[in-house]
Amino acid sequence: MRKANARTLGFAAVVGYLIGTFPTADIVNRLSKRNGTKTDLRDEGTGNPGALNAAKTLGARWGAVVLGGDLLKAVGASLLGRRLAGDDGAYAAGTGVVVGHCFPVWNGFRGGKGVAASAGTAAVCFPAYMPIDVALAAMTLAYSKGRAGLATYVASAVFTASSLVWWKTQRGNLWGPRPSAWLPVYSAATSAVICYRFLSAASEPPSAYQPEVQSVSKKEASLVS
Repeated sequence: MRKANARTLGFAAVVGYLIGTFPTADIVNRLSKRNGTKTDLRDEGTGNPGALNAAKTLGARWGAVVLGGDLLKAVGASLLGRRLAGDDGAYAAGTGVVVGHCFPVWNGFRGGKGVAASAGTAAVCFPAYMPIDVALAAMTLAYSKGRAGLATYVASAVFTASSLVWWKTQRGNLWGPRPSAWLPVYSAATSAVICYRFLSAASEPPSAYQPEVQSVSKKEASLVS
């Protein structure tokens, strides 16, 4: 597989970013036409335009559509990056698509948390690690009693450490690209973005609860007065 220069890799990353900004959840939200009203997933539920919030807000069927769409756009971007810039192009585009999904320029950089997008890129960029990733996520979720944030931080740390091992030892990567220095760069960058999204989301109260809080405050104020 040919080696790409910095310009070609940069182009692959930009293409990946643009594909990542494709608003899967927003389009599905419009198609669902829930109660015939216009809604924004950023203002409902957890405030995250992702598959889980879509499932909670719009229903399991629409949540599955969002999940499938996010996985497909990540897989497509990574494959296209490999086509444009060789093996390292897959890593560059894979990084770009996760960043684009989490920070889409068209929506004021208010995107999803990137878990599904990351899984889609891993299926192309790091398929040899996928069984470990799935098993680790399941065990961590069970041990943490469903705390997705903790499971994400643990999985991200092991994902990055494993990518270093794969690169240094040149282990096989199934149908994925040859492990190069770009593999740990891709894994560290995408993990950092996802962890940041979880941390920033944890520090903000869900927007869906704000009206309820405001109504309670008004009731309390009326009782006091």
